[in-house]
Amino acid sequence: MEQQESRKNGITEGVIWKQILIFFFPILVGTFFQQLYNTVDAVVVGRFAGKEALSSVGGSSSQIINFVVGFFTGLSAGSTVIISQFYGARNKERMHKALHTAYGFSIAFGIIFGVIGVLFTPQILRAMNTPENLLADSALYVRIYFAGLIFIVIYNIGSAILRAIGDSKRPLYYLMICCGINIVLDLVFVLIMRLGVLGVAIGTLISQGVSAVLVTRTLMYRTEDLKLELKKIRIEKELMLTMLKIGLPTGIQSCMYNLSNIIVQTSLNALGVDTMAAWTAFGKIDSMFWMMNGAYGIAVTTFVGQNFGAGKYDRVKKGTQICLAMSAGCALLFSALVMPFGAELFGIFTTDAGVVQTGLRMMHVISPTYFLFTFIEIYSGSLRAQGHVLVSTIMTMTGVCLLRIVWTTCIVPNGTLEQIVACYPITWVVTATCMVVYYFYKQKRILAEHHAV
Repeated sequence: MEQQESRKNGITEGVIWKQILIFFFPILVGTFFQQLYNTVDAVVVGRFAGKEALSSVGGSSSQIINFVVGFFTGLSAGSTVIISQFYGARNKERMHKALHTAYGFSIAFGIIFGVIGVLFTPQILRAMNTPENLLADSALYVRIYFAGLIFIVIYNIGSAILRAIGDSKRPLYYLMICCGINIVLDLVFVLIMRLGVLGVAIGTLISQGVSAVLVTRTLMYRTEDLKLELKKIRIEKELMLTMLKIGLPTGIQSCMYNLSNIIVQTSLNALGVDTMAAWTAFGKIDSMFWMMNGAYGIAVTTFVGQNFGAGKYDRVKKGTQICLAMSAGCALLFSALVMPFGAELFGIFTTDAGVVQTGLRMMHVISPTYFLFTFIEIYSGSLRAQGHVLVSTIMTMTGVCLLRIVWTTCIVPNGTLEQIVACYPITWVVTATCMVVYYFYKQKRILAEHHAV
């Protein structure tokens, strides 16, 4: 019993850097499997169903799916923060109400947005200038995806709740299981049954359904101090509004990231095929940093949320700074490792010397400055965990997203490669500077308010 109590209270009582790492690694590996999960469909149809099927699963369809997943992942942050605070405060009654409210609105949102997506998929694809010969298969894939949106939302909410109470391992295990199911089903439906795009869509739908069932079953039967009861699922208005107050700005921020990156992509497309190919390859290398950075962001949100709820404000401050040091250190190490081996890394994706040289030009501008974004990720995550999200979100949307759009469309229209990709380090410098100033100002006020109570 004592061992269980110690394990359960690790985030609020254990050695800070150890607790952050214990939480961080499963999230990092889980993010890798999430990326693998999302690319399996494209690999299978590309290899066995032809380039038209690959274009239908990728391209516009992929952008729509990334947009939707980013929004609902951000939205789940509201549940993470509220439940982690209640868990840290040992407020079981409010924690249970928050759990059932989170499930209630995830079911409602999944159904409503799923129906809207199914109905309007063709119009969305046409608005994105999807080629007519790809429209039917693209619409089929996206519509089946939207039909299973409720499973995606439930898995994201359920995983967020498990992480909020300090369990980052089981969401990883479930993701690994469902990734394996998805691979097997894709191969069966495409390679054996010859269903093409329909096959990978059905495989994804089934595996997402399994992930939703697994995480829901865990919350019903296998979590201490937290029990989901289906008959008690209902939306408490006050709690839902609080969750939306935190989660909605985070979801919109994620959508803005996607939008700004599409604008940058459009500017780079004008520079030709070599640049497009190099940017695609760089995106795969670049994604390794963002997996790591995002995992630290989730870790600091849970750590700060639980300690804030427990009233351990000294651990809130120390935990934030330790997580920042760890994240920035990893970012600098990552830059130091990829920069000398850039040519070899690009060589994994292409043998074209021109593409490799173009990719190296991108890498030399962006990769040395990764550490700047850790200030944005960690400080905004810490403030979000304390219930203060609006100003940091507006700051990030303006400094990173809008400034990036202004840079590429107004400041350097028809710019060189270096001028276009410079929008990344420039916007990180501006936003990180503002975030550091705001964090220390706001953190001082938050702690003053709570010490006064």
